[in-house]
Amino acid sequence: MALSSRILACGPGWRVRDVICSSGPHDPAFEERHDGACIAAVTGGTFRYRSSHGAAVLAPGALLLGNDGHCFECSHEHGVGDRCLSFRLAPEFLDMVVAGVPGARCSSFSVPRLPPHERLLPLIAAVEAARDDGDAGAWEELALRMAGAVAQMLNEGKRGIAVPGARDERRISTALRHIEARLDEHLSIAELSKVAAMSPYHFLRTFRVLVGVTPHQFILQARMRRAAVFLRRTSDNVSAIAFSAGFGDLSTFNRRFQRIFGSSPSAYRARTQ
Repeated sequence: MALSSRILACGPGWRVRDVICSSGPHDPAFEERHDGACIAAVTGGTFRYRSSHGAAVLAPGALLLGNDGHCFECSHEHGVGDRCLSFRLAPEFLDMVVAGVPGARCSSFSVPRLPPHERLLPLIAAVEAARDDGDAGAWEELALRMAGAVAQMLNEGKRGIAVPGARDERRISTALRHIEARLDEHLSIAELSKVAAMSPYHFLRTFRVLVGVTPHQFILQARMRRAAVFLRRTSDNVSAIAFSAGFGDLSTFNRRFQRIFGSSPSAYRARTQ
């Protein structure tokens, strides 16, 4: 079995890998064991997955589910190769997320996969974009969102998300002010949730309900807005502006700026000054 795997990011209780397999119909399947709970987004190819909770054919858009310590096999009877973004979650990390999902009680998976679903499309597109863009800052949030989405879909029919009250509004407002004051610093979900005195998943879910975007999206937009203002008001070079706005990589900043504003930072400056 030809398998390559690289770690894209990791944090307390989670890590994400880009996994590429080139096995085909003539390659034998080997029994493996999940090291942590596994949620893997299939982004290319097809394969057959067998675990203690059943077997399924996985295709792009599906989520492979595996329980910590359980054995599994992957085989490729019908074609060559696949690619997945694999989230490995410590049991306590998954427990924390499940505790924040209304109606969810069990943090172990009873099915081998979630099939492709339109509700999963935005999330899977986001993880593919983070992989392709090298967006290291997105992965902590995406790990929480991935675990939360699975918990929600496995507990359909339960009561919905409660509307945040005044207490949660105050907590999220505190986090927003913290972001505004430290926009040029590394801001993790773990740090922001502590500022808000909330669990990371509850913070992420409540922030998205109240603000309308996720914390990572809000931070990126705020940084991009700050950079655009600096480009208009100062003569500082583009790299200095990118770093002072909180972007650690100039090529990533240029690419995002082009996507949002429709021109390079230099062209934007020339057009607006």
